[in-house]
Amino acid sequence: MTTSKPGGAPLDLRERVPEATALLTVVSLALVFAAALGVFPSGLLPRAPEAVLDAIPPVNAVVSLVAIGTIVAGWRAIRRGNVRRHARLMTTSFGLFALFLVLYLYRVALLGPTPFPGPAAVERFVYLPVLGIHVLLAIVCVPLLYYVLLVAATRPTADIYGSLHPRVGRAAASLWLVSFSLGVVVYALLYVVY
Repeated sequence: MTTSKPGGAPLDLRERVPEATALLTVVSLALVFAAALGVFPSGLLPRAPEAVLDAIPPVNAVVSLVAIGTIVAGWRAIRRGNVRRHARLMTTSFGLFALFLVLYLYRVALLGPTPFPGPAAVERFVYLPVLGIHVLLAIVCVPLLYYVLLVAATRPTADIYGSLHPRVGRAAASLWLVSFSLGVVVYALLYVVY
């Protein structure tokens, strides 16, 4: 992918993957924190009916379960040497991650965070630690995911093997799986168990 510098010389995104990763990460996390901390003006968002807002948590739980499946399948595909299938599955996983995040942040921007309805001891010793690890891993995954996607998008397949993509991708996929799994646990604690 090539664009032009102001002087007319080409700017190759391939040579700017770390910078593009940093920029996308900062913008994405700024939007996430703005919505989660109530800084984003919710009046700018169209308000969906209550039934739609109520449907977001179970929809996101299903999205998370499907993403767990696509990440595992993508991991298996690359271990078997099926690069094309791996690329499709991991791109799908990223799309599911983005869908989850858009739905979650939309709901949080309008309604605020969902309070834990269970006992205080469970909240303190189970729910909050699980939620904290889930959120921390999701944040850590953002730059890793952008990096591996940008490397994959800007290089021929043969060049990817010589890059950091395989090593960073393994770390990203592992953390992503744990984060999605803990997200399902958070959903269960909020909406099923209590």
